[in-house]
Amino acid sequence: MSEGNCCGASCCAAPVMQKTSATLALMDKLGALKARCGIGRANYRVAPGLYALGNPGSDSHVLVSANYKLTFDTLRKNLAGIDCWLLILDTKGVNVWCAAGKGTFGTEELVSRIAQTGLSKIVAHRRLLLPQLGAPGINSGEVTRRSGFSVTFGPVRAGDIRPFLAAGCKTTREMRLVKFGFLDRLALVPVELAHAAKISLAVFAAMFLVNLIAARPFGLADFAIYCAAALSGSLVAPILLPFIPGRAFAFKGWLLGAICAALIARGFGWFVRPDLLLGLGYMLALPAFSAYLAMNFTGASAYTSFSGVIREMKIAVPAIALAIVAGVALVLIKSFGG
Repeated sequence: MSEGNCCGASCCAAPVMQKTSATLALMDKLGALKARCGIGRANYRVAPGLYALGNPGSDSHVLVSANYKLTFDTLRKNLAGIDCWLLILDTKGVNVWCAAGKGTFGTEELVSRIAQTGLSKIVAHRRLLLPQLGAPGINSGEVTRRSGFSVTFGPVRAGDIRPFLAAGCKTTREMRLVKFGFLDRLALVPVELAHAAKISLAVFAAMFLVNLIAARPFGLADFAIYCAAALSGSLVAPILLPFIPGRAFAFKGWLLGAICAALIARGFGWFVRPDLLLGLGYMLALPAFSAYLAMNFTGASAYTSFSGVIREMKIAVPAIALAIVAGVALVLIKSFGG
């Protein structure tokens, strides 16, 4: 797609657009599966620009979104049977909410994209429909002043776009609510598991090397307690998030990890001599590891704010690092001391 050279909202470049469909192909579905598992997610994007969905005309709606392909595919799938224009901003492959916070789903990019695509020559009206989650990055008054297009913020979820359009572009209170229910959290678990798996490969490699010279090799019991801690932070914590005591994600993960580690260590008799050092080491390191994995979920949650995450990290990261280092030291002392 050629975007031309544009100097502003009054640019005279010829309109440019692409065609797209509301039907997702097999490769789209496979790509979404890979992205949800964290494979190639950073580069899962579409070209920014103007897309024609169906057979839109000069009076058809213009919906604005991000160029993260999961977002793009979700939007077009929910618009099946509706002829409209999709104005896709260059958010560097980041979803609307995160891009709005980072500034890539912002006023400058929107005004520039309107001009570069020649949108004013394609549609007779001057109305843009934006997702509500993009509001933090958009100065609607500035957009109107510089481009002539008015901004209307639509619903939070793509699934509500159809009734929103049918109601004359009016939202209900329910459409405005930011929800983060069980299915929303479950959909994000695969990428959390993939993140934990990448870390675990390094951990298992280190355990293998230690076993070559250790007086007490790591065995099945060590593998079980480690996996329990990893799953506590990357699987159980996201799924049970609203029901775990505390507000800090790190604390929620630590609590689950501590319970699992304590139960397993007690079951293997690691709280009495001669394995007391091992039990204490795992009780320090593994709940901290669970805390780290759970804290990583703040980037995907609707329960957090940027300032809140920064505050939590300032306290949690040093504590997690100290606990892991101390715990690993105790486990290695036990491993080499027999």
